[in-house]
Amino acid sequence: MGRTVLLVNDDGYASKGILEMRRKLLEEGFRVITITPDRNMSGSSHSLTFTRPLKIEKLEEDFYYVVDGTPADCVHLGLHIILGGKKPDIMVAGINTGPNLGNDIFYSGTVGAAREGRLLGMQSIALSPASAKNPDFSFMAELSMKIIYQVLDVGLPDRVFLNITFPNTRDIKGFRLTRQGRSAYEEEIKEYISPSGEKYYWIGGKENFNRPGEDDTDYTAVKEGYVSITPIGLDLTDYKGLEDLQNRKFSQIEFP
Repeated sequence: MGRTVLLVNDDGYASKGILEMRRKLLEEGFRVITITPDRNMSGSSHSLTFTRPLKIEKLEEDFYYVVDGTPADCVHLGLHIILGGKKPDIMVAGINTGPNLGNDIFYSGTVGAAREGRLLGMQSIALSPASAKNPDFSFMAELSMKIIYQVLDVGLPDRVFLNITFPNTRDIKGFRLTRQGRSAYEEEIKEYISPSGEKYYWIGGKENFNRPGEDDTDYTAVKEGYVSITPIGLDLTDYKGLEDLQNRKFSQIEFP
């Protein structure tokens, strides 16, 4: 058996994206430890479950799901329980069913899983299509292998993981290193009325690639036909903001 991959997602064990990524990794000779939530947990970000116990169910050899767990829970349990604390060669989150561009990374369970993997010391990447409309997961899995092999060969910077987004086309122009840009979604909240007359709200969004974007961002790269590779750091400190606040004498606030 070759090198080991810990594979997770936020869409659940029946998602076509993770099944296609698992198939491709197995075809390439990897041992693929797959562990997912038992349902769609999109938007769960980096949350961990502390208020109740979690149960792991086995589907088949090296394929598990966590009952009522989050993607970050899956990473924790995959490493510490399934792998017995032995780190895999790489941790892969995805392939997600929809985009994780720009501000989406703050909400994404897929990105949250990759971040959790990096916090636990694993080389981690998150994979998503640019659009949820008819994604070609087979082709994306093939492209993902190029990135996976590159990470295995040269490694990632300390405390950095990758957020990767694929255009929904086979006419790929190449790979582009990018910075975080804008979301592909426009916020949309729908109001519903129950039979008893009570109001309910469903928070969501609709895709929109018709807006202009800044150069060198993830949003612009996939819009122009490139695979976007965005390095995401675990240190969220805004050092320019820190300097500005020091200049405004925030450190000299009197107490009491």
